[in-house]
Amino acid sequence: MQLLGIVGPEARSLCEQLSAHLDGRVALVERRDGGEGLNAPASGADTAYELDADGGWSAVGTDRTFDDILDDLSATYDHALLAGFPDADVPTVALGDADVTDPAIEADTAEDVDVAEAVDALATAEPHVTLETLVERVKASPRAAHAGAIATFTGRVRTKDGDADPETLSLTFEKYEDVAEERLHAIESELMEREGVQEVAMFHRTGRIESGEDIVFVVVLAGHREEAFETVSDGIDRLKDEVPIFKHETTVEEDFWVHDRP
Repeated sequence: MQLLGIVGPEARSLCEQLSAHLDGRVALVERRDGGEGLNAPASGADTAYELDADGGWSAVGTDRTFDDILDDLSATYDHALLAGFPDADVPTVALGDADVTDPAIEADTAEDVDVAEAVDALATAEPHVTLETLVERVKASPRAAHAGAIATFTGRVRTKDGDADPETLSLTFEKYEDVAEERLHAIESELMEREGVQEVAMFHRTGRIESGEDIVFVVVLAGHREEAFETVSDGIDRLKDEVPIFKHETTVEEDFWVHDRP
């Protein structure tokens, strides 16, 4: 799911303009500091949904964070426009005098924004991907009718190897642009040539990732569990060995690039 933030007056208006230029499903996430629609559900439940006969829906709740919402949306939406989140780590359009650090685009009003430039900023940013995103992607494969198994792998930031080890606070990943993506897609294609393997999807996050957070996903759709498990294992091994992604570790004691260590 591709993300773009919009902050300032007329943020909602610009979201509506941009939506018409995006292919696929578009979600709008809007910040509202109090007001109608943000009260707890009358039933006392954490979340309440209202559905109409035509499939329209609305929801209100008290138990979701901003990141939770993006994780939920990423499996079934292609784009999310984020209105009113100046601190979100996404390309952001700053309208008027909005206080945004390093905005991707600045304009006085929504009408002053170059729509093509905004769409390009959204399309070229790193997508928001979860394990569920990739699972839904392989399920939608035209070859899914031949598959009876989905196997997955999730790599995450380990806090420490042993009790005596210093605690890892975060890992930061940088990739060799273009080359990393090309190699990743080549591995996916080569694994899909195996007998019984119908679809392979892999993703590796970049930037700073905190302890306990997910780093990398491998998902395999296959005819049977044996080829699914084997291909998942081979997939993560090849990703680590062949894709040029560099890791910087921050512990409670020091910072270092992992490839510089003996």
